[in-house]
Amino acid sequence: MVQFEPLSRLPTSQELPCSDDTPVDNELQNLIPNLLLSILAFIWQDRQDWFLGVDMGIYYLYENKRQPALVPDGFLSIGVPRRSSESGRLSYVLWEENNIPPILAIEIVSKKYNDEYGDKKDKYTQLGVLYYVIYNPSHWQRDEHQPFEVYRLEQGEYILQTGEPYWMPEVGLGIGRGQGTYVDWTREWLFWYDEQGNLYPQRAEQERQRAEQALQQTVTRLFSLGLSLEQIATACNLSVEEVRAILE
Repeated sequence: MVQFEPLSRLPTSQELPCSDDTPVDNELQNLIPNLLLSILAFIWQDRQDWFLGVDMGIYYLYENKRQPALVPDGFLSIGVPRRSSESGRLSYVLWEENNIPPILAIEIVSKKYNDEYGDKKDKYTQLGVLYYVIYNPSHWQRDEHQPFEVYRLEQGEYILQTGEPYWMPEVGLGIGRGQGTYVDWTREWLFWYDEQGNLYPQRAEQERQRAEQALQQTVTRLFSLGLSLEQIATACNLSVEEVRAILE
């Protein structure tokens, strides 16, 4: 498990590099966690106790020694401030985060294998990350694994879980694959799911659904007040046929 030293003996986030300066070799390694961040910012918009980092260095101690930055493609921490300062986090430094490790780490495997199933898994074990997700859409056969795998830390060892989407009760979210469009790219992405296995839609879709619901409520209310279909259509910038379809 992670070990800790007194703060006076450790560098601050201002003094530490924000990452390991290794560029991602596949744009999905940035796009996928950023999509998850965008959706989470909407569904958890009233919460201020979480942080989702993308390609950001995590600093921690193991066996009383400071380790090199561990840089997941994405990670989620719960129980930490949403914003740590006006300028935001430069990196995620455990001794500045009340010693709270991420609860979830995500790695997207690309053409260049970066030991996601070996050394990185060992490091996340040391860090104490409860859930470790490996998404390997293109090279899973090469690596002799499945395209989507979720591991849970149990007694110091990662155990491969079953089921998709996979529900994480400690997080209050499920995670899994799904078809969608993001940055004008229609393909398979990772999404959040609720406990019943329903996919949380992207923010644009959520906004569309809310706008549609508000419009339906407005049309229904105006009709209940005695306005004609023509009057409602003019007030709501709709055609009479659209008003009639909403009321049916």
